[in-house]
Amino acid sequence: MTEEIETTEPPAMKTEIHSTGGDGRISDRVKISAEHVSAYFGKTQAVKDVSLNIPEHAVVAIIGPSGCGKSTFLRSINRMHELIPDSRLTGKIALDGEDVYKMDAVLLRKKIGMVFQKANPFPTMSIYDNVAAGLRMGGMHDRKKISEIVERSLQQAALWSEVKDLLYKSGASLSGGQQQRLCIARALAVNPEVLLMDEPASALDPISTAKVEDLIYELKKTYTIAIVTHNMQQAARVSDYTAFFYMGELIEYDETRKIFTMPSKKQTEDYVTGRFG
Repeated sequence: MTEEIETTEPPAMKTEIHSTGGDGRISDRVKISAEHVSAYFGKTQAVKDVSLNIPEHAVVAIIGPSGCGKSTFLRSINRMHELIPDSRLTGKIALDGEDVYKMDAVLLRKKIGMVFQKANPFPTMSIYDNVAAGLRMGGMHDRKKISEIVERSLQQAALWSEVKDLLYKSGASLSGGQQQRLCIARALAVNPEVLLMDEPASALDPISTAKVEDLIYELKKTYTIAIVTHNMQQAARVSDYTAFFYMGELIEYDETRKIFTMPSKKQTEDYVTGRFG
């Protein structure tokens, strides 16, 4: 018998939330919209009728206990979930109003980059080639242009000063925190509009975690970011909005400060205060 949980409609987008973007405001323009999204793996329903809007230049944290569907929902935004056999999705996800499931998947994943829980640099490639890989796959061969983008991307990922003299060493030779920032640089190199992060700091030490969090704060000036995290303090620190998932359902979605100080639902309050989960 499944527990019935009341879900919420997406909140109205507001312009004055947390400091973000070049002018200190979150855009009132919706970048990603999800309407009645349900995701399945075979007969198992992992996400149940989720609707929410992600505004441009905002950071949205997706929280909830293990197995609640948050990573599946995140991966459905750029269709990564469909790489798993016997998966399917109903409902609609749109980027700038365009249905992502009607877009070319390769083009979509250039617009919506992904950073995974475990850093995954290409082990046989140098630091330089790791960042340049997506550019070359996209048909770019101008060495000067590639070098400019590699440097810019490593600077955006707050890694340039640490590796500028090591560019032709293996990406796998870096520390765990550096590898994760290298993967972020690799995602940024193809100039995405949205960055999805699935537990990007869960395997990192506190110093590396702080660097990734500082990086997220800087990146939201240029990109729209959605991050899955189990770390309540991290969600409170880096995000403008927080979505709480439980048993595949969206329980509550609102400004982060409201979710952590005055949540509307008891399930949310119990989770963020550590009473369950």
